[in-house]
Amino acid sequence: MVIVGAGFAGLAAARDLTGQGHDVLVFEGRDRVGGRSLTGNVAGLPADMGGTFVGPTQNQVLALADELRVPTIPTYHDGKNVIHWRGAVRPYSGTIPRLSLAGLLDIARLRWQFERLARGVPISAPWDAPRARELDGVSLGQWLRAVRATGSSHELMAIMARVTWGCEPEDVSMLHATRYVRAAGGLDRLLDVENGAQQDRFAGGTQQIADLAAAELGNRVVLDAPVRRIDRHGAGVTVTSDQGQAEAGFVIVAIPPAHRAAIEFNPPLPPEYLELARHWPQGRLSKAYAAYSTPFWRANGFSGQALSDNGPVFITFDVSPHDDGPGILMGFVDARAFDSLPSEQRRRDTLRCFASLFGDEALKPLDYADYRWGSEQFAPGGPTAAVPPGSWTKYGRLLREPVGPIHWAGTETADEWTGYLEGAVRSGRRAATEVSALL
Repeated sequence: MVIVGAGFAGLAAARDLTGQGHDVLVFEGRDRVGGRSLTGNVAGLPADMGGTFVGPTQNQVLALADELRVPTIPTYHDGKNVIHWRGAVRPYSGTIPRLSLAGLLDIARLRWQFERLARGVPISAPWDAPRARELDGVSLGQWLRAVRATGSSHELMAIMARVTWGCEPEDVSMLHATRYVRAAGGLDRLLDVENGAQQDRFAGGTQQIADLAAAELGNRVVLDAPVRRIDRHGAGVTVTSDQGQAEAGFVIVAIPPAHRAAIEFNPPLPPEYLELARHWPQGRLSKAYAAYSTPFWRANGFSGQALSDNGPVFITFDVSPHDDGPGILMGFVDARAFDSLPSEQRRRDTLRCFASLFGDEALKPLDYADYRWGSEQFAPGGPTAAVPPGSWTKYGRLLREPVGPIHWAGTETADEWTGYLEGAVRSGRRAATEVSALL
């Protein structure tokens, strides 16, 4: 049994299959495991450059972490949140800022309409939704205009699109947006800290989970081994990587759909599978961290959570390890203008944004670090797929449909918590179950 990709999906599949006594070999193209989970450091402390948070109902990734003895800690959220909006900075509480009474009413209206549509989308088969073609035929941005969202509401939804899919509202299908939100359990679950997707994190970073899982598998995981070719034949498959070939009865390809196109399949996959890869692009999102001697914003009554329309940072969180320091701010960054800048300019722009939210103390950090997923040489992009209009109704049925001995995994193929570490673990275990039944 061969698995392509040692992210959370591939490792979860490998653990399940080896636990059932099957021989498994995992080929990973990078020089590390974890996929879109990458833990770097700032001021000598762990800093998640990729997947960071976990929350209620994300039971499988939490169970995996528990098995590997990786504890969670709560995300700090005491105090007032901050928003920089139209040139002014103001505090707010809760998930959605109250920019004005009219704006609050408009957001409430949009949320009600959006969630009503989402409830009608079957997660496992969104193409069967009563209005599937209509919803898939427009972008989230087009839908917002059609329902006459105010400018402020549209811009707040744009922030959601950037942090969720790494794209603008114009780039993502409305069917994908509603299906994605339903797969997370609703907008509140998706957006909130307390009782939401950002409720907890891992003090030592998420990549330690992948590292520990890979350590269990030992030499079954081969790094620096991008898979170049998969040949199908009567006995199964021959998988060719930069580190050699492997013969197996089945292969699980546990990489984002967009990156499947980098593998040569012989005989070729049906043409619609190639179209699927082209129509399931990765978004682009960057992250930045600044470390300070203390979390000074807490002393001023702020939670460290902020929204901004002033870029390049558009949302922040407090990921400080302790109350008394050091203080660490994490910002999600709009990659479009940011990624091409030299490192010193990226640092200046990020700190300027932090200072506009929390004061000039933010201009003088102990340390700074950022990471640009779109600039990776191997398997670029993230945090997940930004699925454009027309894709689900044309190609969605093929997302995880096996082709002979070739099975598919990865968080984009998950029914619950699509796009999250939870979705990755679920998808790997689902693919392992498929293959195990055949073995």
